[in-house]
Amino acid sequence: MSNLAINAENLTYQYGDLTAVNAINFQVAEGEILGFLGPNGAGKSTTVKMLTGQLLPKSGQATLLGMDIVKQTKQIQAKIGICFENTNLYEEMSALDNLKLFARLYGSSASAEVLLDRVGLNGRGKDKVQTYSKGMKQRLMVARALINEPRILFLDEPTDGLDPVSSETIRNIIKEEQAKGTTVFLTTHDMLEADKLSNRVAFINQGKIVALDTPHKLKQKYGKRAIMAEVEMADGRLETREITLDEANTGTAVADLFAKEKVVTLHSEEATLEDIFIQITGRSLT
Repeated sequence: MSNLAINAENLTYQYGDLTAVNAINFQVAEGEILGFLGPNGAGKSTTVKMLTGQLLPKSGQATLLGMDIVKQTKQIQAKIGICFENTNLYEEMSALDNLKLFARLYGSSASAEVLLDRVGLNGRGKDKVQTYSKGMKQRLMVARALINEPRILFLDEPTDGLDPVSSETIRNIIKEEQAKGTTVFLTTHDMLEADKLSNRVAFINQGKIVALDTPHKLKQKYGKRAIMAEVEMADGRLETREITLDEANTGTAVADLFAKEKVVTLHSEEATLEDIFIQITGRSLT
């Protein structure tokens, strides 16, 4: 993989006797969105903390933009943006003052007003953050993560618990950043969100990466495609019929369905990433 943004080799971290991240290997290309997926306690947050220089790996190494995260931490941190699920904003300050403070810390000339407009907070910039809703705070966190025009953006559950409008705003910003060449490392347990956004997804479970590929290829490998039909019985009850696609007799089965049953609804169905995760690990995401 050329033009690597992130390269992790045997990356490992332990909390006492607990190995939270166990010798994982992966690469992320520049301009790629990688969904890093798994249940709580799987090792997602610990991995991000190592990649962003908040924790030092116990063994293995990680390079970001060709720089070693242990030896060149400050240089890397100047080129990345981080948005955590739990907001850590200055609540007594206005949104504008929050962004201007971080712009000064980074030596950035980015316009706080432009960023607020971009995340849909125009007109509320002078309000104290403590008056904001959860969705507004999350959008402000995204704006703050963009203040230094990062080349790699780390997003932790960026749309968790948000209303549809706030969620769509953040998704659009992620896509816009990718279009500019920004790499996005998306940690989440929301498989639907990851499916919408990610070029590839990595499943992590009990500290190890158990699968890594495009959503499409994972669905082809582990899932099944099917036609789900709702049919009306003689007594008016509705029953469901399932026909597996990609089988030699699929065409005949569909023809028989329409010939013998009163079909009310018909739709295709494929395995979700959550279905596949459970199949691989035997474990749900909660």
